[in-house]
Amino acid sequence: MSLSTPSHPAAAFTPNSLPSFLQADQLGPWGTYLQQVDRVTPYLGTLSRWVETLKRPKRMLIVDVPIHMDNGTVAHFEGYRVQHNTSRGPGKGGVRFHQDVTLSEVMALSAWMSVKNAAVNLPFGGAKGGVRVNPKLLSLGELERVTRRYTSEIGVIIGPTKDIPAPDVNTDERIMAWMMDTYSMNEGSTATGVVTGKPIALGGSLGRREATGRGVYTVGVEAAQKIGLSLTGAKLAVQGFGNVGSVAAQLFVQAGATLVAVQDHSGTVFNGAGLDVAALQAYVQAHGGVAGFAAAQALDPDVFWEVDCDVLIPAALEGQITVHNAARIQARLLIEGANGPTTPEADDILAERQILVVPDVIANAGGVTVSYFEWVQDFSSFFWTEADINARLVRIMREAFEGIWEVAQTHRVSLRTATFIVACTRILQARELRGLYP
Repeated sequence: MSLSTPSHPAAAFTPNSLPSFLQADQLGPWGTYLQQVDRVTPYLGTLSRWVETLKRPKRMLIVDVPIHMDNGTVAHFEGYRVQHNTSRGPGKGGVRFHQDVTLSEVMALSAWMSVKNAAVNLPFGGAKGGVRVNPKLLSLGELERVTRRYTSEIGVIIGPTKDIPAPDVNTDERIMAWMMDTYSMNEGSTATGVVTGKPIALGGSLGRREATGRGVYTVGVEAAQKIGLSLTGAKLAVQGFGNVGSVAAQLFVQAGATLVAVQDHSGTVFNGAGLDVAALQAYVQAHGGVAGFAAAQALDPDVFWEVDCDVLIPAALEGQITVHNAARIQARLLIEGANGPTTPEADDILAERQILVVPDVIANAGGVTVSYFEWVQDFSSFFWTEADINARLVRIMREAFEGIWEVAQTHRVSLRTATFIVACTRILQARELRGLYP
């Protein structure tokens, strides 16, 4: 029977038809990513024949994570590891522990990692992982057991030359140490390069904790110069005050900006005369959030988006800036410290209002850039100074931003579309050059 006859199963499938679970209108963050790919496709030239590569994750692993709880019961958590694309190198991307983690979210985050790594020209593909759990409800022992069991379950697809996890939301260097140890025990030899974001004593890199925030600041300075915005006296608002938001805020304030508003999971605080970054960092460390900070006025969470500011940094979770609040944002410059904080519809509103958006796939690439440095240092067992690391980071981020800015001006598109043009071209060139096997 001919394969082209209607009765054959293959006849019902066309290269552009997607499995139902990949449809843009069903999958939240993944749908946002698919819209972004559609917007960049007209600029890919002959490489557009490979564009379906970008719309289909290479590998998705869903695992059960059962552990013994302290009270003697057995609890089950759902875990994920998605490798979106490995044409340019091993998968690279963080692991988050959060009660709202979904497959759609992890798929989108892995795809944005592919774009991010290609945008700054790192020799990595994109990957991401997560466990649907609220780590704040776990004891330290339970958290370790979740981490180790999850690592064992995904161990079949990760490795120093296959897929390298890193910290993300609610994960840190201690969790990376447990992941490295678990993988190493299963392999029978110490493999420091299996994760990045590790403690310094276990092969971690100097400057890693501050890297994402430093990258946000670095491209923010470049973008501000492009639009003639002086940072001296500029008013800054930040959503999320963890490693990314607090470090970026600290660097902007050192450059002369005034931090006027901060929002996190606990609440929103405002002080028009300026918030003391160091004092707020210490308060968050002691109390777990910004709510209740004495030297500030509490605001309704929704009012945060209306705060009079020059620079806005969303550095929390995805999907924060939507059609419901984009028209109220007062900033001239928006720098995405978080992954996917702005929906495509909100992007259009911000563009109409001439608010420059520096997208996540370049703005927060500082973290993965220093993760790359850590990976290289682990392979060579030769470690660099923090000054060297920061200098290399700044150079890479500046060069990447300048190239993306030129593409945006040439094609008269947003910085997001320009970043996708640069990154997707690199990914699909690698795909085309490698060909299909078998």
